[in-house]
Amino acid sequence: MPVHRSGTASSHHPRTLAAGTLLAALALLLALPGPASGAATAAVPAAVPERGTARMGQGVIAHDGQGSGSPTGPAAVQTEGVDVSSHQGDVAWPTLWNSGVKWAYVKATEGTYYRNTYFTQQYTGSYGVGMVRGTYHFATPDTTGGAAQADYFVDNGGGWSRDGRTLPGVLDIEWNPYGAQCYGKTQAGMVAWIRDFVNTYKARTGRDPVIYTATSWWKDCTGNHAGFGATNPLWVARYNTTVGELPAGWSYYTMWQYTSSGPTVGDHNHFNGALDRVVALANG
Repeated sequence: MPVHRSGTASSHHPRTLAAGTLLAALALLLALPGPASGAATAAVPAAVPERGTARMGQGVIAHDGQGSGSPTGPAAVQTEGVDVSSHQGDVAWPTLWNSGVKWAYVKATEGTYYRNTYFTQQYTGSYGVGMVRGTYHFATPDTTGGAAQADYFVDNGGGWSRDGRTLPGVLDIEWNPYGAQCYGKTQAGMVAWIRDFVNTYKARTGRDPVIYTATSWWKDCTGNHAGFGATNPLWVARYNTTVGELPAGWSYYTMWQYTSSGPTVGDHNHFNGALDRVVALANG
C-alpha cells in the first residue's frame, strides 16, 4: 500500500491510509500478550431468579448439589410422597397415585408477596385422588418478619383442619436463591425469626408446623440450634442413599426429601412410617 516516504499520505489515496491504520492497530492488538495459562478470568455472575419462583429444595440443590438417592439396605416402612410448586403446572395426580405416591405437599406462598398460581389444581387435585396433602411456605427472612409470613401463609392456603387428610403446614427454610445465603441474619437473629413464625402458625392453627431444611443450612445459619426438635416435625433434604446427619435437636426425621427430579414430576420424599402414620400426623 503506497505512501510517500515523508510519512504524508498521498492525497490520491485516502482509503489506503484508513486501511493501513486499521491493519496496524490490529497487528498491535495481536502482538499484545494474552493471559498466562491458567490465569483467572472474571466470573460471570449467575442470574438471580425472579422473586416467587423458588421451590422446595432449590437452595439446597444450589449449595449441596443436585444428587439423587433412595434408602439402601433394610429399612423401616416408608410411604412415598411428592412436593410440587408452580414449576410443575397442572399435575397428573392419578398417574402419581397409581405409581405409589400417597401424600403430597403443595407450595402455597412465599414471603408476603407470592401465591402459587397453580395452587387450586394441585391442592384439590391431590385430595381428589385420595392423597393426604398439605401446604408449604417458602421463607424469605430478609423481606418481612416471621409472624407476618406465618399470617400470610395461613391466610392464603396454609390453614389446617382435623379431617384426616390435611397435613400441618411446612416452613421451608433453606439456602436463599435470591441473595445472601442466610438472608443477612445472624444465627441468633435467624433462630428468633423461625421462632416467630412457628409460634404464630401454632396460635393461628393449633398445630406446630413441620420444619423443612438441610443440615448444612441449619448448621451455618442457626448455629445448629437444638430448640425446635421437641415440638416441630423434621423434613430433611439430603440427596443421597442415606439420610446422613440430622440437625441438632432431632433424633429422627419425619420426612426425607431424597431426590429432586426437576420440574416435571416434583421432588420425591419418604415418610418415615406406613400410611397410617401419615394420617396420624394429619390428625395431630
